[in-house]
Amino acid sequence: MAVTLQTPLARVLGPKTAGSMAEQLDLHTVRDLLRHYPRRYARRGEMARLDDLQVGDRVTVLAQVKSVETRRMRQRRGSLTEVTVSDGGSTLKLVFFNHRHAHLGPGEWGLFAGTVGQYRDRLQLTHPDMHLLRGDGDDDDWARALVPIYPASKDVSSWVIQKSVKLLLGAGGGLGDLVVDPLPEEIRARHGLLPLAAALLDIHRPTTSEDIERAERRLKWDEALTLQLTLAARRRAAALEPGVARPRRPGGLLDAVDAALPFALTEGQREVGEELAGELDRDQPMHRLLQGEVGSGKTVVALRAMAQVVDAGGQAALLAPTEVLAAQHARGIRELLGPLGRAGELDGDPEGTRVVLLTGSLKAAARRQALAEVAEGRAGIVVGTHALLQEAVEFADLGLVVVDEQHRFGVEQRDALRAKGTRPPHVLVMTATPIPRTVAMTVYGDLETSTLRQLPSGRGGVSSSVVPAAEKPAWLDRAWARLREEVAAGRQAYVVCPRIGDVSGPDDQPEDADGAPEENPGSDRRPPLAVLDVAELLRAGPLAGLRLDVLHGRMTPEEKDAAMRAFATGETQVLVATTVVEVGVDVPNATVMVVMDADRFGVSQLHQLRGRVARGKHAGLCLLVSEAPTSSPTGLRLASVAATSDGFELARLDLETRREGDVLGAAQSGRRSGIRLLSLLEDEELIAEARAVATALLATERGLADHPGLAAEVAALATDERAEYLEKA
Repeated sequence: MAVTLQTPLARVLGPKTAGSMAEQLDLHTVRDLLRHYPRRYARRGEMARLDDLQVGDRVTVLAQVKSVETRRMRQRRGSLTEVTVSDGGSTLKLVFFNHRHAHLGPGEWGLFAGTVGQYRDRLQLTHPDMHLLRGDGDDDDWARALVPIYPASKDVSSWVIQKSVKLLLGAGGGLGDLVVDPLPEEIRARHGLLPLAAALLDIHRPTTSEDIERAERRLKWDEALTLQLTLAARRRAAALEPGVARPRRPGGLLDAVDAALPFALTEGQREVGEELAGELDRDQPMHRLLQGEVGSGKTVVALRAMAQVVDAGGQAALLAPTEVLAAQHARGIRELLGPLGRAGELDGDPEGTRVVLLTGSLKAAARRQALAEVAEGRAGIVVGTHALLQEAVEFADLGLVVVDEQHRFGVEQRDALRAKGTRPPHVLVMTATPIPRTVAMTVYGDLETSTLRQLPSGRGGVSSSVVPAAEKPAWLDRAWARLREEVAAGRQAYVVCPRIGDVSGPDDQPEDADGAPEENPGSDRRPPLAVLDVAELLRAGPLAGLRLDVLHGRMTPEEKDAAMRAFATGETQVLVATTVVEVGVDVPNATVMVVMDADRFGVSQLHQLRGRVARGKHAGLCLLVSEAPTSSPTGLRLASVAATSDGFELARLDLETRREGDVLGAAQSGRRSGIRLLSLLEDEELIAEARAVATALLATERGLADHPGLAAEVAALATDERAEYLEKA
């Protein structure tokens, strides 16, 4: 039977095994199985330590039988066999009922798979699946080498995969006939890469650790190059799109914005502004990512770009993730523009434009008026939430799309807004969550990147401290006293909680406090602290007498706006809120933030929250309250956040402390995405090399026409239903 990479596994392995692989591991073809790489390797006696196992883990262990004891059970019929195995250091008990596997003998090596349980304070596997390594024909060639341990499932064990792969490696006359290498020989030679057939053989049947390293490097290159070719093709296609130039017009709205600014632009803001102005002046649509530290002034840069587009006769749409932030943007832009933002009103400047806010909570009459102003072109600047994406929203001439806090949106939302332009509009994507270089080269690889690192002068700066509430309760008392001191000095404070509390509506889930990795998922942790509960405790306790209010996502838009206005004007001294204040909220007089259950938040999220204080001339204080032990991984992570205010350093920490799949998205780390070995943290230089090669390949006149293998790899990713993951992290 001729076997190719596209051959269904059922034809090679039989319907039963292939069916289990398809259902449980999403493996369907020969190619899928060859690309199902071992997750680790072990020599006999060199497996992971048995005492590192945790109750509930599904594991495969390589161990030697030390003793076998069979006895009759007292409380029920039948017998019990207890097998003690060792990895050379620790021991583990295997339990079998009714003489199953009582034939095991001391000294035998085997692979044992099952779910770790516990009985009388000892870890054990009950009725584990097992495969003995007895040196027969199936094991001779594996006994000499590192033993591959594969990602497995309930019905497809690691050794079943191992035997199936071995069968494929010997099928069709060997991998040389089965595998066609898509990578040009010149690129392989220049970068010192193995041929694909050799890499696949070494990844599945290594003799030394050097075999594994060389194989992984080649296979990572395949993943990185395919991604970068896909992204480079998207950049190239975007550059060829017919757009509309929006040149700067002297004496227009942009000059008025610059004149009205109550502060001087930073050098970084001026440089990025000139960069954007130049791209807006071209008839190819701009596709740019603007990232910057919290408080670095990205919104001002975006407003100047929007003003340039309005001056050129177009409209600009600003998409914000929350109604609170959208309303704040609209209010701030109107205040800055003054009469120039009220064209058509009695006190408006006829040379100006109109600023329209469009959210889902607008009353019918206000919504109809807003839609009419947008459709007729009277509104040059349109600020909104997801309501901007609805079918009823039509623009007269959409020239610029600005997406604020891009990590809150998917590519579908960005494309839905872009599609409202009669011709492709310019696109500016903004994020205050700093992006490590490797993520920028992959997840946002189809966008050019600008960075703002410089903060405006006159800011007081923020100092941060961890408050270990369980270990040192007196520190929490001091935290509330410190907050009162700031309020007594005329300042204001935030208290942030991960949950809302007992209100009517859907089940009360944590409101977006989802960034922190759980150390012990499913453990007996108490529920996260809730805004409504904490507010009552503070009113009756340590903050009694202060003017305190709450803000959360289930309040009506009118209630939210009233709460924010009261806080902005100083009427409210302490605002107890969820992460609805995480992005964009700007109250310069707020100098203290207390984050309750800080361990429930991710690194970047804590940095975002911290950016809400010290936005004026006074120094700020951020207190991270947690019951996690200071010596635990969570405690150390919080200490790292408190130790630095460099968002880019924290972004790298975030990448280190979160699983790779969390960074790329749940559907982005599996088989379909092509990401199996590549690490955004460890493979930065490899990704950069692949990006350069991809750009050079597509810059030639024929592109990939002379490299059909690479073209097929790119096509396979581009046609996949989840290929859009490249922009969704």
